[in-house]
Amino acid sequence: MAAATPSGSDASTTAPRVERRYLPWLVLGWALAYGTVQLTWAIIGAPSFEPLGTDLMVFAGWASVGLCAAVAATAVGLIRARSWRPALAVAGWGTAVALVLACPLLLLDVVGLLFPGLGLPFDLAAFLSRSAALTGAVLEGLALRRYQRLFRGDCRRCGRTGNPRSAESAVHVPRWAWAAAYLAVAGCLIRLAAQLAVGPGNTPLAEGPSMVAFEIGFLLAGIVLPLALVHSWGRVWPRWVPLLAGRRVPRLLLLGPAVAISGGLIVYFGVGLVQLSVETITGTWDPGDGALPLWFYWIAIPAYLLWGIGLLVATVAFQRRTRRPCPACGR
Repeated sequence: MAAATPSGSDASTTAPRVERRYLPWLVLGWALAYGTVQLTWAIIGAPSFEPLGTDLMVFAGWASVGLCAAVAATAVGLIRARSWRPALAVAGWGTAVALVLACPLLLLDVVGLLFPGLGLPFDLAAFLSRSAALTGAVLEGLALRRYQRLFRGDCRRCGRTGNPRSAESAVHVPRWAWAAAYLAVAGCLIRLAAQLAVGPGNTPLAEGPSMVAFEIGFLLAGIVLPLALVHSWGRVWPRWVPLLAGRRVPRLLLLGPAVAISGGLIVYFGVGLVQLSVETITGTWDPGDGALPLWFYWIAIPAYLLWGIGLLVATVAFQRRTRRPCPACGR
């Protein structure tokens, strides 16, 4: 019905689509290169990867070789695709998620790099391998997004679907976004309460300037960042900020850390919760030095997971609200 189409709908049918045909080829190249490395390690032996003895989790050793082969097959399917194939999309997103699940320890690597005085163990070879796995997941996700936009999108320029954005949608924060942001804050506070219950000094991290910086970053990521995603001061600097008052807050200043932190929390503590559940049920839980009781982990790990999920949902709402509308279709 022509009367119901947006004013830019004619342009959306004639505007050139951004093909980005190189993305599936990048995925294929990554799968062959990283798969060769993992295959070599599986045959002749991998580095020691101190202190855990492995670079990847869930999919390690020969399993990582098989995962790379599956990613390569998906990339070939994306290169040859001429129509929408749901099975290809499911396989692609499945292997991309598997790659992310294989590198949960990357969170500790990044924390150790940012705060070197905390005493967290760091292995360069393991860090590079995990970073490569995450890079493959990101490349495959971008290729799949391009594939979906190519064959499932309404607009030939942006590939988006649905109705054009209204002026209200750019400023209105949905209730579920508010709830998610405050759930993230609640998760952070529950984690802090668990630490207070066992004693503030009862931590495996080393004391010092790095610990102070880490605690400041912890509070910024757990309280300020989630609230900034839903409050107006997350889009415009408030009056009490010197030199920046009244100016727009760069959206990537919030989106970048929010995506990285929420993703890291969900993957690391999601895998950790599964592992904790299995060890608790089977009675194989190892208390380590015995400094922290089992109940502490059953509070802290779900709290971290709640924090990550809430932050991710609030981030999605912020991204949708602040993205630029397509000049062709207005979405």
